[in-house]
Amino acid sequence: MDLDAYVAEHQHEWRRLEQLCDRRRLDADEVDELVALYQRAATHLSALRSRSPDPGLVSRLSQLVLRARARVTGRRGASWSAVARFVTVGFPGAVYRAWPWWCAVATGFSLLSGFLIWYVAGHPETAAAFIGPQAAADLVESGFAGYYTEFSAPTFAFHLWTHNAWVAAQCLASGVLVVPVFYLLWQNALNVGVVGGVMVSYGRADVFFGLITPHGLLELTGVFVAAGVGLQTAWAWISPPAHLTRGRAVAEAGRSAILVAVGLVGLFAVSALLEAFVTPAPVPIALRVALGAMVWLGFLGYVVVLGRRAVAAERTDPWLAELWHSTDPARAWQAVPSPTGPAVPGPASR
Repeated sequence: MDLDAYVAEHQHEWRRLEQLCDRRRLDADEVDELVALYQRAATHLSALRSRSPDPGLVSRLSQLVLRARARVTGRRGASWSAVARFVTVGFPGAVYRAWPWWCAVATGFSLLSGFLIWYVAGHPETAAAFIGPQAAADLVESGFAGYYTEFSAPTFAFHLWTHNAWVAAQCLASGVLVVPVFYLLWQNALNVGVVGGVMVSYGRADVFFGLITPHGLLELTGVFVAAGVGLQTAWAWISPPAHLTRGRAVAEAGRSAILVAVGLVGLFAVSALLEAFVTPAPVPIALRVALGAMVWLGFLGYVVVLGRRAVAAERTDPWLAELWHSTDPARAWQAVPSPTGPAVPGPASR
């Protein structure tokens, strides 16, 4: 092969392919031209490798073929419309669909924690058995309140965010096994019950509820949602609906769990900010509690209003059908409607 003659013959095609790859938008004719030039360049690359392998030329043409292939076959990345639909439809709809489960978890947890607080407050020796009398006294004097000011607020918020997200991930991931979820809930209920009981028994109930309520309402709700969705996945495996196989039922429940997991990252970020900046703030307790309650009620309203609307629209919205029932969840995000159309229309879209 005469390498110089070969390059001279096809150089203009490679240069044109580079120009098309660099363009932000292509019309239909340019897309056809891009596909044809990509196929020719791939053939040229194969010929050069087998007959006259020049390292510099092969490297240049390989990069060009890779760029062209990415332009022809690459999927669209996440768009703002996809993010908006997740926030307004996907996440609230998944949480709303699981409301019987996480409401049941919330009820059981609240009753158990309330009972433990009442019992430990009425039996001080119980607290001594759990943490010791000196530790109980230190907790009341400074330990509980000092926990919220021990570190700088940004560092504390990041630690809380990652910790709570990890707890939620454990509930979601281990939900199909059932027992780990109840164990995590029991650990949290026992912690709240013992600490709350100690504080109440020493007459510091105002400090306990004044510090735990501003962030605890939202934070615990996130844990309840994670645990409830995890248990919903387990129930889909134990008793799948009559119209679904066990594998399909678990797949659908697991898809909802993934949506919830992503959404809870944002929820725990908000609760971490509340706990790091609002809970220890030197303002009246009533103001801190009111702010935390407003954020919590806002989240519940968001789930009820947008989630109910999403569930009601499920029968007529193909995107939701793909998102909640398709065996390929990625198809749902590819099907997100865009008012301006795709930036690069592929051959299949014509």
